[in-house]
Amino acid sequence: MIKIHHLEHSRSQRILWLLEELSVPYEIVHYKRDPETMLAPDSLREVHPLGKSPVLEEDGIIVAETGAIIEYIIEQHGGGHLKPPPGTPEARAWTYWMHYAEGSAMPPLLMKLVFQRLPENANALMRPLVKGVASRAEQGFVDPRLQEHIQFWENSLAKTGWFAGKEFSAADIIMSFPLEAATSRAGADKYANITDFLGRIHARPAYLTALEKGGPYAYA
Repeated sequence: MIKIHHLEHSRSQRILWLLEELSVPYEIVHYKRDPETMLAPDSLREVHPLGKSPVLEEDGIIVAETGAIIEYIIEQHGGGHLKPPPGTPEARAWTYWMHYAEGSAMPPLLMKLVFQRLPENANALMRPLVKGVASRAEQGFVDPRLQEHIQFWENSLAKTGWFAGKEFSAADIIMSFPLEAATSRAGADKYANITDFLGRIHARPAYLTALEKGGPYAYA
């Protein structure tokens, strides 16, 4: 059976959701974040040297990184589902979004989170200065880049409502977290197509079941 090393409040929630969509049995190994640092526990390093989640374990095979895990599951257990037929424009779009989600979409969102939290971690004397520097970095660089991505998602979803063709696929699963995070951090909730997309995926039975099994999931 597949074993998923799952960290609370993390992107590994998408892997549970994918397995639920495919009705593939799996076991969850739960991990909790450090309440002060919000980092994963060191025990995850016993599974993978970087101590990150998600990590998939099956028959002695260890797979890390969300995109790689999704591709492994689709290849080994997908049965032709949640991926467009090979050689089609939809399949090429699917591959693009699989790489884009973590490679291009997440870095500015992580930068946004870091700059938002910098003042909180500064001492009282330095906090006004740190806040000013962080705010200028957000407004001058991070926010404009984020708005470019958000508009790109909005335009892409306008075609069919999904990211890789007319049907729901694993591309929508991997893209869910950037959109959820941007809705919380960067005003993406003001965009109609993004809001509609999130409403539809949040209503999917497999999404809700994965949420019940995975535990707390705060993407802010």
